[in-house]
Amino acid sequence: MASGIVGEYFELRASASADLLAMQMGDFYEFFGEDAELVGDELDLKVSERSSGGESYAMAGVPVDDLTPYLKALAERGYRVAVADQRETDDGIVREVTRTVTPGTLVETDDADAKYLASVVYENNEYGLALCDITTGQFRATAVSGPDAADRALTELYRFGPVELLPGPTVRTDDSFLGQLRERLDGRLTLHDTDAFAPGRARARLGEQFGDAVDAVGLESDAAVAAAGAVIDYVDETGVGALASITRLQAYAPDDHVSLDGTTQRNLELTEPMTEGGQTLFATVDHTETSAGRRLLEAWLKRPLKRRGELDRRQQAVAALVGDALAREALRETLSSAYDLERVASRAVAGNADADALLRARETLGLVEDLRTRIDDAARLSSSPVADLFADLDVEAVETLRSELEALADDPPKTLHEGGLIRRGYDEELDDLVERHETAVEWFETLAEREKRAHGLTHVTVDRNKTDGYYIQVGKSETDAVPDHYEGIKTLKNAERYVFEELREKEREILRLEEVRGDREYEAFCRLRESVADSAELLQRVGRTLAELDVYCSLAAHAAKHGWTRPELTDTRAIDIEAGRHPVVETEVQFVPNDLYLDRERRFLLVTGPNMSGKSTYMRQAALITLLAQVGSFVPADSARVGLVDGVFTRVGALDELAQGRSTFMVEMEELSNILHSATEDSLVILDEVGRGTATYDGISIAWAATEYLHNEVGAFTLFATHYHELTTLADELPRVENVHVAVAGDPEDGDGDVTFLRTVEPGATDRSYGVHVADLAGVPDPVVDRAGAVLSRLREDRAVEAKGGDSGEPVQTVFDLSDGQFRENGDNSADSDEGGELDPETAAVVDELADLEVDETPPVELMARVQEWQQRLDGE
Repeated sequence: MASGIVGEYFELRASASADLLAMQMGDFYEFFGEDAELVGDELDLKVSERSSGGESYAMAGVPVDDLTPYLKALAERGYRVAVADQRETDDGIVREVTRTVTPGTLVETDDADAKYLASVVYENNEYGLALCDITTGQFRATAVSGPDAADRALTELYRFGPVELLPGPTVRTDDSFLGQLRERLDGRLTLHDTDAFAPGRARARLGEQFGDAVDAVGLESDAAVAAAGAVIDYVDETGVGALASITRLQAYAPDDHVSLDGTTQRNLELTEPMTEGGQTLFATVDHTETSAGRRLLEAWLKRPLKRRGELDRRQQAVAALVGDALAREALRETLSSAYDLERVASRAVAGNADADALLRARETLGLVEDLRTRIDDAARLSSSPVADLFADLDVEAVETLRSELEALADDPPKTLHEGGLIRRGYDEELDDLVERHETAVEWFETLAEREKRAHGLTHVTVDRNKTDGYYIQVGKSETDAVPDHYEGIKTLKNAERYVFEELREKEREILRLEEVRGDREYEAFCRLRESVADSAELLQRVGRTLAELDVYCSLAAHAAKHGWTRPELTDTRAIDIEAGRHPVVETEVQFVPNDLYLDRERRFLLVTGPNMSGKSTYMRQAALITLLAQVGSFVPADSARVGLVDGVFTRVGALDELAQGRSTFMVEMEELSNILHSATEDSLVILDEVGRGTATYDGISIAWAATEYLHNEVGAFTLFATHYHELTTLADELPRVENVHVAVAGDPEDGDGDVTFLRTVEPGATDRSYGVHVADLAGVPDPVVDRAGAVLSRLREDRAVEAKGGDSGEPVQTVFDLSDGQFRENGDNSADSDEGGELDPETAAVVDELADLEVDETPPVELMARVQEWQQRLDGE
């Protein structure tokens, strides 16, 4: 028997291509063998060892009614879990897989984050992308092409962060692209049926789902069609029942949004902190009241717009709400009671929305009229785009659905089969059943008192359990006085349990009424749920409206609290920020504002100054103010004029990826290469150190060449922070490069050595980085700091530096000679003699090649390669 059941279990799991299988066996779903062990570890389930027919096997189970939370937990951990239900036939019990829950097809979720199922296809020299959140019904598709299509496709996927990804047939064979998918995305990669990606079949599937909308939205790319069709096919195949919630297909162009690659999103800490416990821009400006609003705000921050029209509309909405605090806070208070209607719609379509979800949907639909009235009554809001949010809503349909849901009880039970789901007056037959059931319940509730009076008993109770059913219990001291028609069924220590014929008849009656009433109420509830499912598109539309209003209120609340200003958006290539602040840092410390001005003739700022003085903050705040403006938000500044950018690119920090075989310097160069290839004259580039991961002269050379290339060839707005003070001379040679520096008061080499970082950005360059002073601030031991200061002083004077100490412990006088970079005993002037003064042939060859190199005409990537080659030759590699 055991091997038969276990064998059936693994056959069903294999047929569903699942990681795990929950197989129904009576009142439980069971896991067997290694699946039971895994589920036991993941979900802290008890695992038992069973034996049968000389074989033993592990087994873990959950009650039928409790399966959903376990499926949810497993899917959120990345597992693909099949569910096999049982049914009785003339030939016995038959089990078959009825659905497969995966990370991207999990409808039941409690958190506010979007749960995208994505597909990527390479067809006809372009990448097609489809992204579907079945918990809300949102479905998008697009295509990217060109020489950088692979990077753009990866960037777009990173924006959405899918929890599950279906790579197309060609993508599966592209080891490089597939490797980057695994590296950049946390979601599960699932190999779906290759036939589902065929453009013809995919277009047919989309036609079945959306009708003529496929052509109406202009989805012409075969790659995008293939990706979208595969997603629809996959959702249908899993059997989770959510397909009907996907009611709208949106074709979009990635070029409508500001380009933000994964590196930039991380460096600017838009939604994820770079360090544990760090604060993100999203967490800072998020004052939303609803989970749908939270999702939408995050999406806006990750996908800023380049379209003036939509940005102007968003700005006007935020401005109206900033200007009317009373109306804004009233709207926010009302929104705090709103439920996630998009997810209710998906759960209703999937057939697993419970009574609480429908009840909260009813309450949320009831908020629509209240919100509209508050907006209409506020003069600033009624004449703004805030009022337009509700203009396209079918208010009559909203009220009709809300009224229909009035059939739900105000406090329904947690389960759907125990009664109490439906109000009186909704179903006459149900009302009759409820009345008869309540009469039967009353008979049992008054039975004990009646029996006491009829037979002179004092210790009598009536109760019910699964074993004995209904019974009457009499205390031991009175068992001699019980009437003859009582029939004893169980003896306890201090009491005796009895039944009698009338009690049995009433028990049969109440059990029948409970079953019939429960079935009738469940049928009525299912009708209500089907009505909600039929109105899925309406619920989604209302949900999106409330989410957008929530985001506007959130942005306005933050702007009002922190004194943000409405930026002027312009098509002129200029960024003019007066008294700008970092939106996150200003909430944590007393902040020193700074100005920034860039235009066609002033495109490139070389930013110098001490460590820890605020250079990185200054540059990041420029990027964040620009992005906030292109989200439609107010910005942290006294005034701001922002020329729309097409992308923001950053190169920050010194992280390595040794696990992937890439050093700090390699990561730095790859990020630089991406910027030099991807940025345009309409982009904003932030460079926080370039070339610091290699030898000094190599680093200066790369930074120098990159500056020239960005200035001469790309023309992007650029802020470049560097400690290579040699680069500041480029401001004299390149017409659109200017120097700025973070000011310092005091000099560590004068007087008491006190230095104050003023954190103000001023014109001109600085000639030092105050690194020794920062070491002192960091707590480096005084002898080290003092010695470092002395060495620095001699190096600045181009004097030899004496090296202290020796292996014997006796003082040894040696010097580091700056003329040739060699240590030697003091007095050894071999470096000044002719002997040994000539370069070796290999070094001389490198010097000659360097002298002949045309830096201006050499592409940056080739220049980097040459520098690395020279370094290897000089190192003897």
